[in-house]
Amino acid sequence: MTTEATDPAQERLRRWRLVLGGDSADGTGCALSGRDAAMDGALTALYGRKDGSRSQGGRDRSAGLGASAPSVARWLGDIRTYFPSSVVQVMQRDAIDRLGLATLLLEPEMLEAVEADVHLVGTLLSLNKAMPETTKETARAVVRKVVEDLEKRLATRTRATLTGALDRSARINRPRHHDIDWNRTIAANLKHYLPEYRTIVPERLIGYGRANRSTKKEVILCIDQSGSMAASVVYASVFGAVLASMRTISTRLVVFDTAVVDLTDQLDDPVDVLFGTQLGGGTDINRALAYCQSQITRPAETVVVLISDLYEGGIRNEMLKRVSAMKAAGVQFVTLLALSDEGAPAYDREHAAALAALGAPAFACTPDLFPEVMAAAIEKRPLPIPDAA
Repeated sequence: MTTEATDPAQERLRRWRLVLGGDSADGTGCALSGRDAAMDGALTALYGRKDGSRSQGGRDRSAGLGASAPSVARWLGDIRTYFPSSVVQVMQRDAIDRLGLATLLLEPEMLEAVEADVHLVGTLLSLNKAMPETTKETARAVVRKVVEDLEKRLATRTRATLTGALDRSARINRPRHHDIDWNRTIAANLKHYLPEYRTIVPERLIGYGRANRSTKKEVILCIDQSGSMAASVVYASVFGAVLASMRTISTRLVVFDTAVVDLTDQLDDPVDVLFGTQLGGGTDINRALAYCQSQITRPAETVVVLISDLYEGGIRNEMLKRVSAMKAAGVQFVTLLALSDEGAPAYDREHAAALAALGAPAFACTPDLFPEVMAAAIEKRPLPIPDAA
């Protein structure tokens, strides 16, 4: 093994050289060859100077991907060879943002070459109307792969968490024998322990009024489909399909910009839901909440989840009045600034503060936290709001 491969100082120089790009001022004095040189070329094509080049040892070399589909396809193959999947996804996203490559995704060959993730799905949805028929089948296959991966990751835990919450929310004090919650019954009757018989004589039984027999919760997901909410739309659609698959929950999914579209009848296939959205445009939260409010028949058994950055283009005071009226009627109202792994986006802080004053604090929620948030809302207990919210 060479000294270069085992020398920590040399390895640090190598990494800095890849980061800094070989400009004469980078100070590393480190030359690259072989695989490292190929990696550097892939990085240069994306992160080179605005004039399309990065110098190395005083010699300029060309960079940039240009507008050629073949060159982009080769570059996509290169980065998948040299970098792990998580890094590939970041580089693809940067290429779309920095180099304006979104239109190339309208070509089926390009879609087959990319590493599919939530952000790519958001980009494809934003291009939906411009997408030629020859590309739509490939695009749906890419979106379906991402959706199926998300469902595998999220569905089991979501169903288990919410089933427990539904049973707890339906707890009764005169349960049938097979519905008795023995742990809570024993804890509630410890004072009735009889030492001589070494047993407890329970005065009060606590049990589950099984949700599939006694009550049905209603959940309305109200999703802002403005461009900044792309990842949230993807995750919310997947969660909507998971919730809709549970017989104990009646789920409605509504998306909005300045118009309101009810996609509930497509919840059996979240891919259909996603292609029914239209990312971009204005925002009218008040109109969306007015529609959701009109669909509520059992307020005390209803959870409304608004997913929005709260930039309201409608009537602000009316929006707040609707939230206040729903909460007064017994609706559990949840406000999520985002449903994604990226934290809170830019959002309207004035509206967020106004909602918090009404008892509906707005916060960003990760997909992993979402089942716990929904369970808390169903059980009507405080929401598990992250510290950073």
